[in-house]
Amino acid sequence: MAEERVRVRVADGVADVRLARPEKRNALDPAMFEGLVTTGEQLKGDPSVRVVVLSGEGPDFCAGLDFGSFRAMSSGERLSAAAQLPPTDGPARATGQRAAWVWAELAVPVIAAIQGNALGGGLQIALGADMRLVAPDARLSVMEVKWGLVPDMTGTQVLPELVGRDVAKELALTARVVSGTEAAALGLCTRVEPDPREAALTLAREIAARSPHAVRATKRLLDAAGRVDLRTGFAAEQTEIGALIGSPNQVEAVTAGFEKRDPAFTDPS
Repeated sequence: MAEERVRVRVADGVADVRLARPEKRNALDPAMFEGLVTTGEQLKGDPSVRVVVLSGEGPDFCAGLDFGSFRAMSSGERLSAAAQLPPTDGPARATGQRAAWVWAELAVPVIAAIQGNALGGGLQIALGADMRLVAPDARLSVMEVKWGLVPDMTGTQVLPELVGRDVAKELALTARVVSGTEAAALGLCTRVEPDPREAALTLAREIAARSPHAVRATKRLLDAAGRVDLRTGFAAEQTEIGALIGSPNQVEAVTAGFEKRDPAFTDPS
């Protein structure tokens, strides 16, 4: 069941991951939660994957929780807890948190392509990506307060880093819907694209053509920025550059550049 909710195709180092419940606007039910976490964990172990593109089939990215989840809440149930997942030692422990945070945990860049609705939990899943390309007429909302809830899929921790604490509070306390154009202006998304998925795939292929070791190291350093003190961050830069200089892929990048040809990089083992 979970496999039917999320579909993956890997080609030339790019994993094209799609939420596959378009008839329900890719809404989140236990099987979707399970599919997202399982897919993310599987991609962690695939050294051939250099970039991930995350999108939704049909007109929407993800409209948030399935209506069945809201009905269950009236009796105190949380349907996300019904997902069959192995335990984890990571910081995200709840099922919904894992469905969003697993994309942030990937060693490779993740690009979310957002069209249509990205509401509530759907938006929080997109926040787990490194970049978000959005259609100008997309609809995004931190919608939980509308239903008497709070963003509980890592959104309270990630959102202020992107838009600032004051804007995060305004969005989360009002549940107002913003367009893709406004989302990009606020810093909620990286940029506006008329066709987000095609633009995301093009960007992914560009990144996938770079040295995978350098790409992973760059992501590690940028993820740590602002979360560690400067001494630690500066030391990490020197550790990463020291490991890269003279390595096979770094030599290949320089050689290919001088020879004016496409480099042939090897994937991490």
